[in-house]
Amino acid sequence: MEQLISPRAEIHPEAVIGKNVVIEAFAKIDKDVVIGEGTWIGANATIYPGARIGKECKIFPGAVIAAVPQDLKFRGEYSTVEIGDNTTVREYVTINRGTASKGFTKVGNNTLLMAYTHLGHDTEVGNNCVIANSVQIAGEVIVEDWAVIGGSSAIHQFCRIGTHAMVSGMAGVLSDVAPFTKVFGVPAAYMGINYTGIKRRGFSKEQTAAIHEVYRAIYQRGLNISQAVEYINTYLEPSEERDLIVEFIKGSQRGIIKAVVSKSSASVKEEA
Repeated sequence: MEQLISPRAEIHPEAVIGKNVVIEAFAKIDKDVVIGEGTWIGANATIYPGARIGKECKIFPGAVIAAVPQDLKFRGEYSTVEIGDNTTVREYVTINRGTASKGFTKVGNNTLLMAYTHLGHDTEVGNNCVIANSVQIAGEVIVEDWAVIGGSSAIHQFCRIGTHAMVSGMAGVLSDVAPFTKVFGVPAAYMGINYTGIKRRGFSKEQTAAIHEVYRAIYQRGLNISQAVEYINTYLEPSEERDLIVEFIKGSQRGIIKAVVSKSSASVKEEA
């Protein structure tokens, strides 16, 4: 099978369509679009200029890919949306093109974007991510590999979600979510490390314990972030995970999400 394109689909003659691509009725594929082999485009999906879709992807009905950014600074500059291989884009997902800031919006390989998700301009989503229903991601957000974002969460512009992090459903993320952590609430607060995700990814007990020690230093020793990083570098054994967390914190532009302060802890501090 070379291609299976419905005669009721609207395909621009300049679109580049790979082998074994299926395009259902009433889908619209514009010019300057590239679709990799084996990809399926559902009915009523709309693919605008600048879309680059990889191999073996699934684009469900009603999805809109590469519409112009919802950014008042956008002046019509050329930009793209790049989607990797084996990624699924469910019903009514919207992925906006980049702006002059980066020039692209990007989604990696083996990622699942569930229904009604929105990716704003210049956002980057990594490989093997799961973004649940109705998640709203603003412009210039970075979501690193293996991150999971629960349904109906909102991510503020310029935030960064670290690798193997878990954002619980209906969270409001205003700061960076550090790697391997779990956050919840509005605004989102640190709720511990993402034990379930780490276990599923095959991390050893020793690796998990080392990650936990890093976050004990950050959240449970009463240190500020600079002091916690100094403590980690001085007293905790070097490891790939330790160094990854430290580098993430050092590179954070918005600061990492804080822990919940209990009423009892707050009263103790006031009395002291």
